[in-house]
Amino acid sequence: MKEIVTIQVGGYANFIGSHFWNFQDDLLGLADDPHGNEVFRNQSLDTDVLYRSGETHQGVQTYTPRLLSIDLQGSLGSMSSHGSLYNDVSSSGPSYVQTWKGNVTREVSEPHKKNLFLQSLYEGEQKVDPTKKIEDKDLVDSLQEDVQFWTDFSKVHYHPKSLYEINGLSMDANQFNNYGTGRDVFSEGSRGEEMSERLRFFAEECDHIQGIQFVVDDSGGFSSVAADFLENIADDYANIPVLLYSARDPRHYMKPMNREDSISRAIHDAVTFSRLSSFCKLIAPIGLPSLSTSKVCSFLHIDDAKPFYSSAVYAAALHSISLPFRMAPLGPNADSRYVAGAVDVNGIVQMLSGQGRQSMVAILDVAMPAPLIGGASQQSFQGSLNSLTPDVNEDAEDSYEVESMTIHGALRSGGNHALISEVKDSVTAAYESSGKKPMFSHLSVASCPLPVPLPFPSIFGNCVGQHGELLGSPIPGSLPRRSSLDVHSVPMAARLRSSNDVLPFLDKRLSNLRKFGMDRGAAGIGLLQNWGFAKEEVDEMGESLSKLVLALNPYSQDSSDSD
Repeated sequence: MKEIVTIQVGGYANFIGSHFWNFQDDLLGLADDPHGNEVFRNQSLDTDVLYRSGETHQGVQTYTPRLLSIDLQGSLGSMSSHGSLYNDVSSSGPSYVQTWKGNVTREVSEPHKKNLFLQSLYEGEQKVDPTKKIEDKDLVDSLQEDVQFWTDFSKVHYHPKSLYEINGLSMDANQFNNYGTGRDVFSEGSRGEEMSERLRFFAEECDHIQGIQFVVDDSGGFSSVAADFLENIADDYANIPVLLYSARDPRHYMKPMNREDSISRAIHDAVTFSRLSSFCKLIAPIGLPSLSTSKVCSFLHIDDAKPFYSSAVYAAALHSISLPFRMAPLGPNADSRYVAGAVDVNGIVQMLSGQGRQSMVAILDVAMPAPLIGGASQQSFQGSLNSLTPDVNEDAEDSYEVESMTIHGALRSGGNHALISEVKDSVTAAYESSGKKPMFSHLSVASCPLPVPLPFPSIFGNCVGQHGELLGSPIPGSLPRRSSLDVHSVPMAARLRSSNDVLPFLDKRLSNLRKFGMDRGAAGIGLLQNWGFAKEEVDEMGESLSKLVLALNPYSQDSSDSD
């Protein structure tokens, strides 16, 4: 077995992670249901890749994510930073210095109350009076408005080493809003040592770790924390590939800005991407300015102002693209009814960044739900995919494009599950008919669709059926937004690709760094100095971004020099 350690840094990253782990929790439950659907009971997916087994001090067996979550103090809502399984932290009275003879005053903040969903989880585990059971519809309705913390909709039990709160900062989440605010957080006190020790705990118990799945909220100070942590990881785990998703909350784009704010954001974005990309093997920027108006959400209803909604789409894409990492390995001539195309993290990294131009910046595309196979108005899987990476070209020609695509839970016209071979044939036929094919394409297929857990937001349109099938017309009498009570699973397609379509994203960051931070008299030079960057460091970041651009467009240097 090849294990994966997951790291989530920042508020939005943890919103994405909460949905991601809810998917895994649902899959575990569906696999154990003797009366459940065959595609869930025979997934051929090894959850031990993501989870660890253990036991409490009382000898109770546990199964928890191999996860390190990092966020600000107070970000866990009603959840304890020690999780809910291991009650090994004493709460018996205050501790104080024994030599102190004066009075001791103890101040305790009022704990956050559990919302209706968390109350129902607690009651289910405690097996209380069934006549007091909370109805599922009440839970769904309450979650649409009441989610404040990422823990408010989390179904999962966490290990005490998983949840790390950054304390001691003299600012709140709204002030922790640029690279400079997080510059010294990792190195101050024992924070960096504590984070590294927790990662070491999960990494060293692995038999053969295949990689680190790293998700960071890159819109504020957490980008700096993550960059310092990644630099530490690169030193300590040089041979372990890091697959990094730099994520951005749509709310970040909604904030009104004056010229000074615009310059600060432009410099932040350039510095953040340069630093983060320096310490990983493959990076996929995700986070559109608006999901609600994007092609991604043709069949979805997203409220960009609520991270509970938007993070669900990104989590679904991450779940899909990570499925090949946990598929049961098969022999070269073996076939399976349930999975095909298994590959590990290093395989994906080498595939996308080690061929052709050797670019380590990937675009993440998704189709949610994926289209049906067959029928009069069949759309190809490739044609249904739309980018979750901002600032990219739509249809640039690229003869060196490399991609890894995952399709799971595909349905035939009529609603039946498609065979693995049918999915493969459909993808091949689409490439042959279009005449446009990447230089190299890897396809992974699984019969198991995306489960839709009860705490999933009500984002499905009324042309989406119970199993995620796309209907020709709205369901009579249905509400515009359908919930997990109406849509139980969804076929998905997701793709990571190395393509020059990402050049606008890179060019924008390089040009902004030069314009605002490097040119003579640039307006942002003082800001970079306040963030602790010397001129030599800024020049190195500019060179790093320039190399990423040149890898995709070797002719860009001439035009850059002539500006």
